[in-house]
Order: sequence, then structure tokens, then C-alpha cells
Amino acid sequence: MLDQISTRIFADGADLAGILALVADLRIAGFTTNPTLMRKVGLTDYAQFARDLLEHVTERPISFEVFADDAAEMKRQARAIAAWGENVYVKIPVTSTTGESMAPLARELSEEGVKVNVTALFTTAQVETITAAVADGAPSYISVFAGRIADAGVDPMPIIARSVEIMEQAPRAELIWASPREILNLVQANDMGCHIITITHDLLRKLDGLGKSLEQYSLETVRMFHDDALAAGFTL
Repeated sequence: MLDQISTRIFADGADLAGILALVADLRIAGFTTNPTLMRKVGLTDYAQFARDLLEHVTERPISFEVFADDAAEMKRQARAIAAWGENVYVKIPVTSTTGESMAPLARELSEEGVKVNVTALFTTAQVETITAAVADGAPSYISVFAGRIADAGVDPMPIIARSVEIMEQAPRAELIWASPREILNLVQANDMGCHIITITHDLLRKLDGLGKSLEQYSLETVRMFHDDALAAGFTL
């Protein structure tokens, strides 16, 4: 079934060994990471981590995020990160921590040739603003956090569908379905015409189940319960 999916898969993670193990996986079209994922695995040297990755990820796109909270320092960090490689996209948050829009910064960077990945978008209004900012610039990504939208009890599908329409005004920009919660999200992203989906390493392990017979899956589940009960030594 994966051969019928046009939405590209980007592996999302910060475990160096895990990422490098995916470099040979032709299903993976690119890579993303973020400071939160890096902190979870105990990383302390951001630049060294990036250099280690870029020794092996030389052609496929990979995104690294700025971590400043004001536009001037974000700009400095973005230019430094962009210099790491031609395949590097720089993640810029849609706003600062106080809610100030980073659209002007995204526009400036994009128009000077920096490939940006504007991240943490949740609304179509944000998509409209960022699309206008990057429309005349370098190739870029716009990351809509569909999984977190769903966590708020809101159906992300209409937001993704509308985002695809809005972004027709920026033909060099591509939409990313970020923070997926299940493999079904890959199918949904594809149905919506979303260009890319980020998938964590844990979720990637479920990719082989895509298109699996539900009858076979049912049987495997019954066997799992039975085998685990025997292994636990349960008696009544």
C-alpha cells in the first residue's frame, strides 16, 4: 500500500544511532528534529550532533531548529545553521514565546536564500500569514501540528485541506503534517494532498502494518493474548 502513497515520510527524532540506522531506508525522504527531542535523549552539544548527522545525511533534507526567542538572535542562529549544508532547512517558530509573529523573519531569511521550516502552526490564519511570507523565497516547509490539534479535540483534516489550498500561492513551499499519532495519519495526509508527514521512530516501526489484512491482524492479536497468558503462567 505504501507504493500508493505520494506523501513523503520524514523521520522525526534525535537519537543519533536511530537516525543513522534509517539512512539506508529508502522509504525515508528526509529528517527532522527539535530541541525537545534532543533534550530527551540527553544531547548537550547541538552543533556536534548536527555535524555527526550531516556526515551521513548528505542529500536528503534535514531540519534543525533555532532556539533563541528574539528575531535578531533567531536570524543569527538561522544563518549559522543554514551554513551547515545545502540540504539543511532551518526551523523557525511561527511566533516567539510571547506570541510575536516571526513571519517578517521568515520572509527575510527565505528571500535571502535560507531554506526555512516554519514550525508549530495550528491555524489556517497562521498558514496564510506564513505562506505569504515565503511565497517569493527559497524552497520552504510549513509544519502544521495536526496531532496536537487533534489532542485539543479539534479535527485537523479541514485545517490540513485548507492549508493545501492556501499554499498553492507559494509553489516552492511544502506542507508538513507534524506530530502524527498513528499510521492512519499517513493515509489521511495523503488523501488531503499534504506533501510530507513527520513520523517518529516508534511510529515508524508500525509502518509495515500499512494495508495489512484486518482478518490476519485479528488472528495475530488473539494469538498474542493467548501466548502472553501462557507465558505469564495464569491459572484459575
